Amino acid sequence: MNAIETIGESSAVADLVVVKSAATDAASNTESTGSIQAALSLWFAAQALIGLSLVCVAIYAVTAWSFQVKQASEFERQSELIRHLIQESRGDTGTDGLRHKLDDFFLTHAEISLVLRRGDETIYSTTPTRASARWLWKPTEEHPAQPGEATMQLQLGIDIQEDSRLLSRLAWTLVGAVVLGSAMIALTGALLVRRGLKPLKKLIRQTAATGPAHPGRRIDPSPYASEITPWVAQFNAVLDRAEQAYQQLESFNADVAHELRTPLANLIGMVEVELARPRSVEELRDALLSALEEARRVSAIVIDMLFLSHADRGAVARRSAPVSLADQVRTVLDFHEATLEDVGLKVHVSGDATIGVDAALVRRALSNLLSNASRYATPGSTIAVAIDMQPDGVWIKVANRGEPVSADVLPNLFKRFFRAERSRTDSSEHHGLGLAIVAAIARMHGGQTRATSRSGVTEISFSMTPEG
Repeated sequence: MNAIETIGESSAVADLVVVKSAATDAASNTESTGSIQAALSLWFAAQALIGLSLVCVAIYAVTAWSFQVKQASEFERQSELIRHLIQESRGDTGTDGLRHKLDDFFLTHAEISLVLRRGDETIYSTTPTRASARWLWKPTEEHPAQPGEATMQLQLGIDIQEDSRLLSRLAWTLVGAVVLGSAMIALTGALLVRRGLKPLKKLIRQTAATGPAHPGRRIDPSPYASEITPWVAQFNAVLDRAEQAYQQLESFNADVAHELRTPLANLIGMVEVELARPRSVEELRDALLSALEEARRVSAIVIDMLFLSHADRGAVARRSAPVSLADQVRTVLDFHEATLEDVGLKVHVSGDATIGVDAALVRRALSNLLSNASRYATPGSTIAVAIDMQPDGVWIKVANRGEPVSADVLPNLFKRFFRAERSRTDSSEHHGLGLAIVAAIARMHGGQTRATSRSGVTEISFSMTPEG
C-alpha cells in the first residue's frame, strides 16, 4: 500500500526537497567558507591592482618623457651658448682666449661638462666637480671652422642625477600607491560584498523556515533586489506546488482507503459468514465466486493505479504503424453494443485520421469515454464521436446529451477518484479512474484533454500528436 499511496504526487515534493537542500547547502557554504565574498574581494583587488598599475605606469612614462624633453632642450640651449662663445673667440690669438672664456662660463655651470677637439688635439675639457653626478652625453657635434682651420668637434654632457633621483622617488611612490590602493579597495570591496550578501543570507534563513511544517508561509519578494526577485517567485511557486501536492496526497490517500475498504470489508464479511456454520459445496462455491468478484475489483483498482503511476513517471506510448482511428472507434463500439442497446443509445461516428498510435491504449481511452457517456446520456439519445485533425494534433471528441455539468466541476473531471456526483453509491462498478486514465493516455501520446458542457451537451475529448 505504501507504493500505491505515493503514486503520481512526487514531482512538486521533489522540487521542494531539491530547493530546500540547495538553500541549506548555500547557507552552510556562505557561513563556513565565505566563498562568494572571498572571490569577489579577490576580483576587486585584482582589478584595482591592474588598473592602478596601468595608471602608475602611464604617469611614470609621461614624467620620464617630460624629463627627456627638458634634457633635450637643455642640450640645445647650452650647445647654442658654447657655439656662441667659440664664435666670439675667433678673433683672439690662439686658443687661450677660448679657454679663458670657457673657464669663466663653467664656473657658474657646474652641471655641464664639455670636451672640445680639433682633429686629434683636445682643445678644452672640463673636469666634473660633482662626485655623485650622473652624466648624459650628447653625440659629438662638428662646429664649422674658419678658412684654413680644422673643424672642431664638441661633445656636451649634462648632469641628470637630480632627474634620476626624482624618477626613482616617483617610481617608489607609485609602487606604494598601487599596493596601498589595492589593499584599501580590496578591504572596502570585501565590506561592500559582505553588506551586499546580507539580503541573500536573510533569504536563506527565510527559505529554511518554510516547508510542510509551515503551510501557507511564503517569502515576501519586495525587500529584495530585482536580481533575486525572480528566484523568490520561483521558490514560492515551488512551495505552492508542494502544498497542492500534499493536499492532493491527503485526498488521494482517503480515496484509496475508501475504494479498497468496501471490497475488502465485503471479502472479510463473506468469509466470516461462510465460516460461521457448515456450508454445502454449492454454497461455498457461490461464496467463492462472490469473493472472486470483489478480489477482481480490488485488482482492477490496483492495476489502474499502477498504470497511472507508470504514466506519471513520463512513460511514452509505443506507437505502431499508422491506423485508422475510425476503425478503432468501431472496434470499441462492438464491445459496448449490448450496453448501449440496453439504454437505447445510438452512436454517430464522424471524421477519420490515420496516425501512428498505441492502438490498445487508444481503444482503452475510447472505451472509458463511451462508458462514461453511456452512464450520463439521456436514454434514447445519440452519442456523437468526432475525429478532428487540428494544427495541434488529432482530437477525438465524445459528446452526449444529458444533465449539464457545472463549470466548477469540469476542471476536476480528469482527477483520480473524482465523481461528478459526490455520493459513492455506484462505486461497486466505477471507482473514478476512467477519465484520469484517458488523460494519462493523452499525455503518453503528447496530447491533452478538454471538457465542456453547454446547452445540455457534455463533450469530453483528448488529443494525440503525430509521432516525432
